[in-house]
Amino acid sequence: MEVAARVAAAVGPRVKRPVLLATLGVPFDPAASSFAVDAAVESGEPLLVVNVVELPPLGMSVAMGYDQLPDPPEQAEALRAPAALAASLGVTVERLRIKSPRPVEALVQIAAERAPGLLVFGPDRSRLKRRVYRKAARAVRERAACLVWLAS
Repeated sequence: MEVAARVAAAVGPRVKRPVLLATLGVPFDPAASSFAVDAAVESGEPLLVVNVVELPPLGMSVAMGYDQLPDPPEQAEALRAPAALAASLGVTVERLRIKSPRPVEALVQIAAERAPGLLVFGPDRSRLKRRVYRKAARAVRERAACLVWLAS
């Protein structure tokens, strides 16, 4: 038996660890989306594109369907672009839009559930409040059990 085959047999089946590209209701930073797509292509892993948006804690907005309003067209295209690019390069892509009253907690939870090999936290910082970005970046760095890349 060849050495590589013995090592592969001893290690067991390869576990898929996707590249997770995440934002908080704003378009992606171009450097972050490019880094995530490149990482997924180079590693051969799937790309998980996640947009976590804040769900207002108003029961009436959920009952009336206001929590289902679509993104404005230019923002929807900006959020779709990394997934479309990765898919055109042959990467398996999954897009998620998560609504939560606590978006940072939801982001950390999805990272724990999906066990990515790399989490690219890449919201466009010019469209996000500084305090929100700092809080989210700190939570991701401290609580994600994977490599983390932050937009700078």
